[in-house]
Amino acid sequence: MITYQTEQEKFWAGAFGNEYISRNKSDEYLASNLNFFSKAFNQLGRPNSLIEFGPNVGMNLRAIKLLFPNIQLAGVEINKNAAVALAEFIGGENVFNGSIFEYDPVKKYDVSLIKGVLIHINPDMLKTVYEKLYLSSRKYILVCEYYNPSPVTVRYRGHEDRLFKRDFAGELLEMYDDLELVDYGFAYKRDKSFPQDDITWFLLEKK
Repeated sequence: MITYQTEQEKFWAGAFGNEYISRNKSDEYLASNLNFFSKAFNQLGRPNSLIEFGPNVGMNLRAIKLLFPNIQLAGVEINKNAAVALAEFIGGENVFNGSIFEYDPVKKYDVSLIKGVLIHINPDMLKTVYEKLYLSSRKYILVCEYYNPSPVTVRYRGHEDRLFKRDFAGELLEMYDDLELVDYGFAYKRDKSFPQDDITWFLLEKK
């Protein structure tokens, strides 16, 4: 049985997380992700392995697999229903169904990825997640989140304390002095061909 340290974990593990699955499973979203990751990985080369924290059913991973067919994929997913669907795609042995806070990063991957997840983490627990990202990475960390220069809380689909904006990548750079910024970019929700939800991405590399 999964134990939760924060209300945000319960939120995504339960009914709201289940509803999220059906909202984000379209061919259009996959196409937008292909465009997104082709840009975000432009300076990275051809990675052999990647772990995503909070992949849901794997729409990001499906796009990455199309770009790099031989890549080894893994995921840490808190929602049970999403984890089951994810396991069908990347194999159950590559899925940790539980909280990011409980994940033990004993294995390293070429890339640690997090996209649209840090914004939903309780701010008091961010350093724990940063550590998981860092320890899981052999070389690169790709952070894709809503950006704000200073921490703010935003009402999310009628819920309070469920979405937070800040400079996540900047905090990672300050926390680990062997990380450096390699590339960054922005994906706009009004893009006529490949919209994303106003996400700013940052590619960090271990020196």
